[in-house]
Amino acid sequence: MKKPGRTATRVVLLRHGETEWNRVERFRGRIDLELNQVGQRQALAAAQRLSGWQIEAIYSSPMKRALQTAEPVAKVCGLDVAILEEINDVDYGAWAGLSAEEARAQYAEAYGTWVHTPLLTQFPQGESLQQVHTRSWTALDERCSGHEGGTILLVSHVVVNRMLICAALGLVDDAFWKIGQDNAAISVLEGANGHYRLLLLNDTCHLDSLHERGD
Repeated sequence: MKKPGRTATRVVLLRHGETEWNRVERFRGRIDLELNQVGQRQALAAAQRLSGWQIEAIYSSPMKRALQTAEPVAKVCGLDVAILEEINDVDYGAWAGLSAEEARAQYAEAYGTWVHTPLLTQFPQGESLQQVHTRSWTALDERCSGHEGGTILLVSHVVVNRMLICAALGLVDDAFWKIGQDNAAISVLEGANGHYRLLLLNDTCHLDSLHERGD
């Protein structure tokens, strides 16, 4: 049952489409990668899926891969994209550009924390996940309050989306790795009076036709 008070706002979380570094699994963070051809088609498919959702505002990470995912949605919805710095990808610092194997070899202790207790992670020369949590959750909650009763779209990154979903549901540290967030996946939160619930998680049904074509 919804708590009485303000009308609930729906927050649609869209992870950006595929980049080459998603395909080969390298830490991305603040390296400003563009979508590859698969990612571009994923963005178009997501836009088609969201075209009838009555979205009233679109906010995007400043990274090219997020903006290139947000722009097709904005076009079909007749909206502009507002850049929201607070939902930028995590700053991986010295890990940016490394594969998981390289990060484990060069930063064994930090990598162990990342794997086993991710919310305690402080990336060398980069951010902590607590910093990501604070900045992204504050931004989501403020936008939710500012669009009471409406539907807004946030286009961001896997770490940010996982942190937002964990925060909304009050999940603890080890839940981070249990939150699926595939490229161009859609998740939906609904919030009012500071209380949130999860309506949809990691939905990729709009990408089925791409998989059938071999994309």
